[in-house]
Amino acid sequence: MNDDPRTDIGTPAPTPVGPSSAELRDQVERTRDELGKTVEALAAKADIKAQAKERTVAIKDQAAEKAALVSEHIRETAGHAARQVKDMTPRPLLGKAGRATTAARAGRTTLLVVGAAVAVLLLVRRSRGHHR
Repeated sequence: MNDDPRTDIGTPAPTPVGPSSAELRDQVERTRDELGKTVEALAAKADIKAQAKERTVAIKDQAAEKAALVSEHIRETAGHAARQVKDMTPRPLLGKAGRATTAARAGRTTLLVVGAAVAVLLLVRRSRGHHR
């Protein structure tokens, strides 16, 4: 005899032609995952506030980078200009400028004391003028 399942009328039962239930479950799970990713991508595109924040951060970073580059360029240019001025300045003038700088630094204390004394004298004189 034949081991094929039979229907009530004696003919063999039809064999399933499509995918098995396990394959269908796997396919449904993959579709769910893909759909979830698609929904997340659409939500991210629709979030204008988040996009604006990201763009703001990107622009801020670019501005900081450019500012650093410009600052470095200015330092290099200033250093180069200072070297050129020093190279072009006659030696006797450099010596006089150095001595004048040293004298100004040394006399700074004296200048501050004299300035404070003048300020005190003016304040005393002014206060005596109000009492008369």
